Amino acid sequence: MAYKVEINADECIGCGACVAACADNFEMDGDKAKVKNAEVDDIGSNQDAVDSCPVTCIKITEIQ
Repeated sequence: MAYKVEINADECIGCGACVAACADNFEMDGDKAKVKNAEVDDIGSNQDAVDSCPVTCIKITEIQ
């Protein structure tokens, strides 16, 4: 199963919580976070990034 990982850059406050939770797939780009790999086969720690985001701007959806 594959998943799409997205960040709404307009809502991102650049706190870095997602990077701390999942450095394998998130990084800071200036004052905003960005996803390194938009499509992943395993949610893994990406879900930790979603759960740690204080403004809930990260979304994971299943790719059909």
